[in-house]
Amino acid sequence: MAETSDAATAWGDSGPGRSSPLGATLRSDGSANFSVYARDAGRVELCLFERAAAAEPARRIAMASDSHHIHQYWHARVEGIQAGQLYGYRVEGPERPQPGDRFDASNLLLDPYGLALAIPSGYRRGSHGRCCQGSWAMALKSVVADPDAFDWEGDRPLQRPGRETLIYELHVRGFTRHPSSAVPASRAGTFLGLIDKIPYLRDLGVTAVELLPVFQFDPQAAPAGRSNYWGYQPISFFAPHHAYGVSKQPLALLDEFRTMVKAFHRAGLEVILDVVFNHTAEAGADGPSFCFRGLSNRAYYLLDGQQNYMDVTGCGNSLNANQAVVRRLIRHSLRYWVQQMHVDGFRFDLASVLSRDEHGQPMPLPPILWDIDTDPVLAGTKLIAEAWDAAGFYQVGSFVGDNWQEWNGRFRDDVRHFLRGDGGRVGALSQRLIGSPDIYAAEGREAEQSVNFVTCHDGFTLADLVAYNRKHNEGNGEANRDGSDDNISWNCGVEGPSEQPEVIRLRQRQMRNFLAILLLSSGTPMLSMGDELGRSQGGNNNAYCQDNPTSWLDWGLLERHGDLHRFVRELIRQRHQRDHEVEPQSLSLSEALARIEISWHGIEPDQPDWSETSHSLAVGFRSSSGRHHLLALFNAWWELLPFRLPGPGDDRQWCRWIDTSQASPQDICPWEELEPLDSGAYAVGPRSLVVLVSCRRRQPNGSGA
Repeated sequence: MAETSDAATAWGDSGPGRSSPLGATLRSDGSANFSVYARDAGRVELCLFERAAAAEPARRIAMASDSHHIHQYWHARVEGIQAGQLYGYRVEGPERPQPGDRFDASNLLLDPYGLALAIPSGYRRGSHGRCCQGSWAMALKSVVADPDAFDWEGDRPLQRPGRETLIYELHVRGFTRHPSSAVPASRAGTFLGLIDKIPYLRDLGVTAVELLPVFQFDPQAAPAGRSNYWGYQPISFFAPHHAYGVSKQPLALLDEFRTMVKAFHRAGLEVILDVVFNHTAEAGADGPSFCFRGLSNRAYYLLDGQQNYMDVTGCGNSLNANQAVVRRLIRHSLRYWVQQMHVDGFRFDLASVLSRDEHGQPMPLPPILWDIDTDPVLAGTKLIAEAWDAAGFYQVGSFVGDNWQEWNGRFRDDVRHFLRGDGGRVGALSQRLIGSPDIYAAEGREAEQSVNFVTCHDGFTLADLVAYNRKHNEGNGEANRDGSDDNISWNCGVEGPSEQPEVIRLRQRQMRNFLAILLLSSGTPMLSMGDELGRSQGGNNNAYCQDNPTSWLDWGLLERHGDLHRFVRELIRQRHQRDHEVEPQSLSLSEALARIEISWHGIEPDQPDWSETSHSLAVGFRSSSGRHHLLALFNAWWELLPFRLPGPGDDRQWCRWIDTSQASPQDICPWEELEPLDSGAYAVGPRSLVVLVSCRRRQPNGSGA
């Protein structure tokens, strides 16, 4: 044990330390303070390691209950600690599964406040299992870090106004991992690899990237032989995921993440993180104990009367988010990512779980949500809720708080129903186009309250939405039982790939219809990675364990589907150039709508058909100044429909901007090249969308008046 003795000499003495701050904190005198919350524990040991694969600690520091223990906090001060030091905790306590305690003295536990993790090459999920099903050589270790050790060069979160925001949801690995990405192999699939694609994102016109989970997650939380790819199995709420680093050194990974954020900010792009505070990778009763369960099972998780894990997430456990200690952990995590990592916002996975009390019941005023909403450090940070959970608690339009935006699941569903040709959807479509006032106007919120989307990581890609009637998830190893059966999709007559020209053209129209509605509607639009390129997952609507070309973005699609990419880019360009009078800044949705002249029509002017059998709609938008006047014509019917057009205004004429029935480049025209119509009617093709712009009438010499 000479190695242990030498290490002990190097580390020096230890003292009782302090209970605050939590985690491992470097001090100016060369020591570090360690503090951890472990309610009802009988004894806690701080274990210091020299290598990630070390089977035994080089030094154990016993935290005596009389000097290193205050209330529910265990703490110690250790001299000679530097950034990069590996550590973990061994916690003893009563093993009483019925009352809810899950202590296991043979297990090595992570620090819930650890800023970085060391991952041994032989890591096994079972290494943190019950009664040490494995060896500490294969267990994860926390790493001491200095959160201030980075030169931001004046960088700050951008705090772009919501009305100027256009979100692009992407997967860090999947965006650049495909060999076609042209990103050097050393950086492909990493934080630094994303920097190489900033020019593409800027050219497309998006203003923010929303990254699927980047907190350290367990890649082994997947069916045998597969890897958890999406990342919705968090182990830590502070440490970035090690596999997204070029360097495998934990502290270097922190700098790589911050370098990425700084590069995005220099390009005018915000960084939003998809965060998972509703459950952890510790799963159900037979899952591993990474940290939370072994420190204070009853504090961190929702338990029923028999001390079983409540599961309103579909993942085996549910975090007890409104318990005081857990509330503080969540708030501290968010503050850390804003203050030390400079992120611009968060999208909260299954956010309705955060509205439940310790008994799993919905709360009218959940403390954690108001903590986040009113936290001065988070002021100006984008807060986006997936306002539902896996147990049927649906809060779209009623999520608590003043500053929260919501993923508008009703936008997705209503647009899908309409474009599939389902009857009775015209009225719902009309509401989605103008910011969903039936959902949000009563709350006095702005249109940007609604985050509009038609696809996301969870479900079909856009190309699959128009090519499959049912999911094809056999590759996930769960006998096609996983994933939703309610996709509101339509395969356009053929299931899967087709070489029939008519089917191909119909699918191309449908994709353009979806994208046009998304980018023309009031609210905050969100695009899903690769939809602008026609990316397919072969009908897999739950590719969470597909870390392979099924999920990776094939950049060859940019050449093969360049016409679709051009369509999306032009839509975004014109969205950004819309006059501010169309959606006045700092006005509520109801106030904004009052300043816009909206007119509803059917195939005849001023005669909208709201019936159950209707499949068509026309809507006009005129700004208060009259400078902007658009007319959108929607035909979800399988036959051509002739629309008679309302008047475009005095000394004005209608010009065609978009017609999804036309082949590229006629499907969308730059506004500088709009051509006037020679008729007061327009024949809208089957399953098509048309947008007309009121232009100044041209003089006989061809110039504008």
